[in-house]
Amino acid sequence: MRYKLHIFILFVLAPFLGLGIAYGQLQPFSLNATKALSMPNGAFQEESAKISRQLYDLQESIWETRAAVETSHRLISLIRADAYAELEAYRQQHSHLQSLVEASAAQRHASGDMIDYVLANMLGDPVGQTFGANATIKVYSLEEVGYRGYMAKVRLHKTSALRMVLAGDQVGGPGETTSAAAKRSGAILAVNAGGFFAHEGGLLPIGITVVDGEILTFATHDTDLSFVGFNRSGQLVGGQVNTKEQLEAMGVLHGASFLPTLLKDGKKQSIPSAWKNTRHPRTLIGHFDNDDLLFIVIDGRREGWSMGVTLEEAQDKLLEFKVRDAYNLDGGGSSTFYYDGKVLNLPSGGAERRVTTNLVIIS
Repeated sequence: MRYKLHIFILFVLAPFLGLGIAYGQLQPFSLNATKALSMPNGAFQEESAKISRQLYDLQESIWETRAAVETSHRLISLIRADAYAELEAYRQQHSHLQSLVEASAAQRHASGDMIDYVLANMLGDPVGQTFGANATIKVYSLEEVGYRGYMAKVRLHKTSALRMVLAGDQVGGPGETTSAAAKRSGAILAVNAGGFFAHEGGLLPIGITVVDGEILTFATHDTDLSFVGFNRSGQLVGGQVNTKEQLEAMGVLHGASFLPTLLKDGKKQSIPSAWKNTRHPRTLIGHFDNDDLLFIVIDGRREGWSMGVTLEEAQDKLLEFKVRDAYNLDGGGSSTFYYDGKVLNLPSGGAERRVTTNLVIIS
């Protein structure tokens, strides 16, 4: 029994005895090992100083980085504030410009209504109206003492609605009637335009001729000539042009030449002596303050119907219509007013004359 008890105690103590033996052999933290890890006091101080310097340098770098970050944050804040300020200024400016555009559009509309009112009071109801996608056209019959004719007030919705049609699309050809040019181009309204002369069996335009922005003829030897054209915004422009650079600066898209200029900024212009107080058929063009256009053809040389109009009378009538700028185009037997498929006036020669250029409106 005692023998068995001794064996049991041995088995219980065996693990602890094994650990003790192993510890005695290994001794990982023995005094010798501790001494091996130790270093001289000078070396330790040098190493400590080195580590201190590194820590100091690291702290300096951290401070510099922090300062740079703070500066960047301030710059970003300033840039963001400037951007917000510029954006707000842009929004205010855009809103102001939009208000000006809307006010201008409202003013143009009101001006157009006033012009319609004035014309209706002076001429009665239109004899024809066209409300197209490209243009709105109102045609009136003119009946004054001594002359008759037709007038069209045109509001362009697209600049492409107005075109200068060159006869046969060539310079120096046989010419083309206004109605033929209108039908060929699909126009609803057309009047004859610039002057011309016969040359070697064909017809050549006088002065300056511009079609689709291309200068086809350019002659300025006749200083009395006025250029009559339209810029790329569809606005009537003109006057005396002496150089191609001047013409290009005007941004002309279409134009031709004749004489004289009748009104400029609502004021009468001088009439050349050879043209004063003479009564003839006339083709006139002008525009109002809101840029609506006016095309007028006056019949003449027809006893009992219409003897024509003087340029002085034309100036007075245009001012009554509140026209701002106006020009005289080729007249006489060339004067033709075409609308909605037919010639409304009575050309003085008894039939349409072939001309070199025609102004047309495509509705």
